[in-house]
Amino acid sequence: MEYQIRQAAGGDADAVVRMHTRAHEECYGHLLSAAFFDARRASIPERVEKRRPYLDSAEPRIIALDKGNEIVGFADAGRGRDDDLPGELELYSIYTLGRTHGTGLGEALLRAALGDLPAYLWVLEANPRAQAFYAKNGFQPDGTRKLLSPDWEELPEIRMVRSDI
Repeated sequence: MEYQIRQAAGGDADAVVRMHTRAHEECYGHLLSAAFFDARRASIPERVEKRRPYLDSAEPRIIALDKGNEIVGFADAGRGRDDDLPGELELYSIYTLGRTHGTGLGEALLRAALGDLPAYLWVLEANPRAQAFYAKNGFQPDGTRKLLSPDWEELPEIRMVRSDI
């Protein structure tokens, strides 16, 4: 299947937030409580308003649309936020809907957001599929681990780093 990949804009906020919510449910349904997902769905309007100005950026805010013009994936990156800064560039997030898995869309989004630049990211410790995807694309765990905030039920994450490729 072919996808259109482009820089997002503020007008994409509603569709991005809804797709992101759906992707969380698909990816993490076995890791997070029903109450977590109820709260995510209830907060869609406020998250749309927060996302709108975030998408109006020159930094990579990449979306993928299917033939029906539905957003089926996104990736965003920018300046690293960690105090110990393992790299200048951080992949903040990348998600695709389950129906696109195995199509190459994830790699296309990763290339659009980062190119071949060194970067780092955080991934859930209990997400071996994502870790395998990142390893295939040159990222390796650097031994750093942290817990997400209580509103994310303190799930553990690990940091993965990609040097020059």
